[in-house]
Amino acid sequence: MQTSLDRTSTRSGIRLLLFTNSRASVAELAEQLRQHIQGLTGQHPARLEVVLLEERPYLAEHYKLVATPALVKAEPLPAQVLAGEDLATQLEVWWPRWQRQAALASSQAGQDPTPPPTTEALLQMSEELFLLRQERTQLREQLHFKDRILAMLVHDLRSPLTATALAVETLQQGRNGSLDKELERQLFDHARQQLRKMDSMITDILESARSTASELQIRAVETRLPELCQPVIEELWPRIQGKQLHFQSDIPTDLPSVHVDPDKIRQVVFNLLDNAIKYTPAGGSIRLDVVHRTSQKVQVTVSDTGPGIPEADQENIFSELVRLSRDQQQEGYGIGLSLCRQIVRAHYGQIWVESTLGKGSSFHFTLPVYRV
Repeated sequence: MQTSLDRTSTRSGIRLLLFTNSRASVAELAEQLRQHIQGLTGQHPARLEVVLLEERPYLAEHYKLVATPALVKAEPLPAQVLAGEDLATQLEVWWPRWQRQAALASSQAGQDPTPPPTTEALLQMSEELFLLRQERTQLREQLHFKDRILAMLVHDLRSPLTATALAVETLQQGRNGSLDKELERQLFDHARQQLRKMDSMITDILESARSTASELQIRAVETRLPELCQPVIEELWPRIQGKQLHFQSDIPTDLPSVHVDPDKIRQVVFNLLDNAIKYTPAGGSIRLDVVHRTSQKVQVTVSDTGPGIPEADQENIFSELVRLSRDQQQEGYGIGLSLCRQIVRAHYGQIWVESTLGKGSSFHFTLPVYRV
């Protein structure tokens, strides 16, 4: 977006940049400044350009802007920033000095065989520097993420590996028939549970690493939620019984089909139910409800009677590697809910939590209805 007062602008002219965050109000302000500049220009050409910060954020860093609207005298150098609602008044005060600077720059331009870089060149370098810094920050975050994951992986896999090894060794020692059938069954079940736990940890890590490198690959097909949810419930049922939890579900059979990637949504349902089981104390309650919220959306809700989540943390828990103080003794990496949000958003849905400390939490997410 650009307004030009003199399209034959030269290096000896005064170049102004008007910074704003809003397209709606910039036209009137730019016209007001244009009229002031036309009356003040005198013998030195001037040019006014409008810059939207959302389109060129690196310029805010280059000029150290702290507020908008702001008017920057970009040429001749050195740059100068005016900010506030009274830009026209400030412009009148500073214009005579800027004219003298322009006249001096004009005389020096004819004498100096190696003039300093133009503002355009400086801005281009600033943009490149901004992008390099942004890339460096992203790389640092990825390295930090990798280091934390590796540290937690070494720590958290040790426990299920040890438990599995003990179960297998005991079974091996009892091959001569010294173990009764019930103990043998319990050891097999325990080993399988520990292997599933390790598989879940590794799956979360791989999915998270894949999602940071590129967008999730969604293969959406017509899917029936009752048929999708039931196997997840059956898989987690031993853990529900082991903690003597009261489980209820309401998944109507006449729900419309949804247009989703069944493997990805199964992972979301599993993660939310897994968290509910993990944090609900023995004897507590868990619910899984699915409702046809609107003609275009179906809503899935997983509720528990766990400790609840502080209001200040209810948005942060969907960020990568966020673990609340209550989670420090729990297995996992704090990336399950982050993956859930990425998957749901990839389906153009929403995910959120409602929670009260001491009373429990309800996680909700929406999915698109399948259209024939």
